[in-house]
Amino acid sequence: MREAGKELAKIMNKLEKLVKPGITTEYLNKAAESLIFKFGAKPNFKGYDGFPAALCACVNEEVVHCVPSSEKILKNGDIITLDAGLFKNGFHADMALTVPVGEVSPEARRLIRVTRKALKMGIKKVRPGATFGDVSNAIQRTVEGQGFSIVKELGGHGIGRELHEDPIILNYGKRRKGEKIKEGMVFCLEPIVSMGDWRIEKMRDGFGYKTKDGSLSAHFEHMVAVTKNGGEVLTRI
Repeated sequence: MREAGKELAKIMNKLEKLVKPGITTEYLNKAAESLIFKFGAKPNFKGYDGFPAALCACVNEEVVHCVPSSEKILKNGDIITLDAGLFKNGFHADMALTVPVGEVSPEARRLIRVTRKALKMGIKKVRPGATFGDVSNAIQRTVEGQGFSIVKELGGHGIGRELHEDPIILNYGKRRKGEKIKEGMVFCLEPIVSMGDWRIEKMRDGFGYKTKDGSLSAHFEHMVAVTKNGGEVLTRI
């Protein structure tokens, strides 16, 4: 899983550098699929519950699971969330990040920065003997302390031989509550944050979700292994 995570991080780093005004989300999807195959892996999102692409590409108020399109052209000032995964040597990897398109507003930059920090604060709480409530609470406090909202209907998950495994890891909760974290566990932490209200609705493509109030949304995800020394981020170059 270390190998799969590191390779996915390299792919996401390359995809991030491709983001610019004037390209389509389908262009990014084709690039993602090509890079995944280049690393000798398979795109694990494609075909998962009927999803038709290797990459989820969500723009502005779109939250998760958005189908890339040749008709969706990125504009200066947009923000885009890239979420991709791969399957290699019997194990899955999963990662997401939100990036600005060209020059974005200061508030959009702050949303991205706070969401990234929330993930970092959640990872800091990962250690044997802690609870998932400790992790969830750290994420929630970071986000809400900056005036943003946690999207409550979505969260992180276990990962391994399956893309989505137990437990489901909420991005809000109370310290010392929930399942205890044990050495050897591997899971994905993924704060999903709205600039406005947290409520979401299904999109017309049948897969994606967007904020009900049309507010901007950001999303970061890392795959984390629990070692005796704490959380080890596997999706890092």
